Amino acid sequence: MFQSFEETSNPAAGPARLAALRGAIRGAGLDGFLVPRADAFQGEYVAPRDARLSWLTGFTGSAGFCAALLGRAGVFVDGRYRVQVRAQVDGTVYEPVDWPEVKLADWLRDALADGGRVGFDPWLHTLAEIETLRAALDGSGIEMVATDNLVDAVWEDQPGRPMGAVVDYPVELAGESAADKRARLAADLRAAGQRAAVITLPDSICWLLNIRGADIERNPVVQAFAILHDDARVALFSDVGKFSGVDLGAAVALRPFEDFEAALAALEGPVRLDKSSVPLAVADLLGRAGVDLARAQDPCVLPKARKNDVEITGTRGAHLRDGAAMVEFLCWLDGALTGEIDEISIVRRLEEFRRDTNALRDISFETICGSGAHGALPHYRVSEGSNRIVQPGELIVIDSGGQYFDGTTDITRTVVMGKAGPEERAAFTRVLQGMIAISRLRWPRGLAGRDLDALARYPLWLAGQDYDHGTGHGVGVYLCVHEGPQRLSRLSEVPLEEGMILSNEPGYYREGAFGIRTENLVVVRAAEPLAGADERDMLGFETLTWVPIERRLIDPAMLSAGERDWLNTYHQQVAARIAPRVSPAAAAWLDRACAPI
Repeated sequence: MFQSFEETSNPAAGPARLAALRGAIRGAGLDGFLVPRADAFQGEYVAPRDARLSWLTGFTGSAGFCAALLGRAGVFVDGRYRVQVRAQVDGTVYEPVDWPEVKLADWLRDALADGGRVGFDPWLHTLAEIETLRAALDGSGIEMVATDNLVDAVWEDQPGRPMGAVVDYPVELAGESAADKRARLAADLRAAGQRAAVITLPDSICWLLNIRGADIERNPVVQAFAILHDDARVALFSDVGKFSGVDLGAAVALRPFEDFEAALAALEGPVRLDKSSVPLAVADLLGRAGVDLARAQDPCVLPKARKNDVEITGTRGAHLRDGAAMVEFLCWLDGALTGEIDEISIVRRLEEFRRDTNALRDISFETICGSGAHGALPHYRVSEGSNRIVQPGELIVIDSGGQYFDGTTDITRTVVMGKAGPEERAAFTRVLQGMIAISRLRWPRGLAGRDLDALARYPLWLAGQDYDHGTGHGVGVYLCVHEGPQRLSRLSEVPLEEGMILSNEPGYYREGAFGIRTENLVVVRAAEPLAGADERDMLGFETLTWVPIERRLIDPAMLSAGERDWLNTYHQQVAARIAPRVSPAAAAWLDRACAPI
């Protein structure tokens, strides 16, 4: 199996490791050290070598950081992880901090009222991050000091760098050759008067060069740095041995990591840096070499987000394949829930159905399968220690996805063992209403995710309920399941554009009781014309996910006529698209699951 179930958090080791880190902090003449969940490439997911936050604290979430001071240590997490962090860190030495409500600068000002020196590894923090922190600390007497990584200094059995093999990604699936991508982006550099751009995001580099890697579990990317020149040449820095058999072309020079710093110093400016993703160390190296900097977005980010027609066609195919596997799974689960079954068994069986497609290359993230109170943990990961048997009347949140060569999938369905109570059904229906609102939406071109996010929450808000995560994230094409810059979130100011793929996943979580989430993937398209409408440039969403929604959890009386019509039409299309792809037993189950309400 791709997924394993060993316990990856070790809270008991936290005190000793924090004590060792504090020894290193004292030895460096500092008062504290920042430990982010980040690597030098600034992707969301990290290799075991770079899992410093987890090693130090026990917290395994995908976002957060620790501020370790000599007398106090805070683990900062957002709303997705506030229950999880309390279970995973030793509360006698670590203090969970609600972030971003509590800003790091404010916490440091309180903890170091007389000032102090706080160290950080400049390869693990972006230019924007440290600039913002230093500005917020102005006048506090607290100095941010770039230093070697102090966690690495005390982590005796730290793993080595990942060495996953790199493969070519065919133009038949990419829809554009790497040479054409390089030429297109180089022309943008010339138009902006920039001589080169430094790129550190792994998925940006993989997209630009039409390659895929295996350095990060669940995400087919390679760890590398790249310099794109204004004449379309690329200098690529990585572990050279990983590229055996890959044809990068004559215009791409593959060099070892060790050559990167010297190559930066030899550049002529202006050099483009994305302050939100390039490590501060890169900016400092260029600055010391006297190279002029041009602060602008990673040149790959928006072109990568705007999927071309070939990528969208491939993604549609991946979702039909994945949808058939999900229907086979849900048919099996419907029968299994009449007996005794646990969370791990559900996860194992779901992966088996995806493997049966003979096209699965990996799961796109660790499957979330939370029953009962576990469902209230949005990013719950079942382990041998946490595994539990599903009880009658409980909801089960199942969030999963597959990595296929032609597309990346991500889907959440909430099901029930037996009959749910009225509170659960009402909350489920409100979440469904929010998902339908986004699915049906038309909006004027130019609006961003923050303009749409509230529509998914409106039914919950009317009941005094909400959820502490965004409504949707961007998704790649056989790349990262979480892709920027597009999001459906009150924080996102990036205008949505045609070709962007996003998740649509409102939810509701009642701590200690149950959780609900319903998720489809959608792609932004030009909106279909409407008779009698104004002549406005409008966009809309095309649904990519075709899997039934649990009808037993819906309260039909709560749905409007439009919502009911959308749901019945969706289920009609699910049946038409998926029935020919599944077994006779699953097709019969699908017919019942898609019956109109």
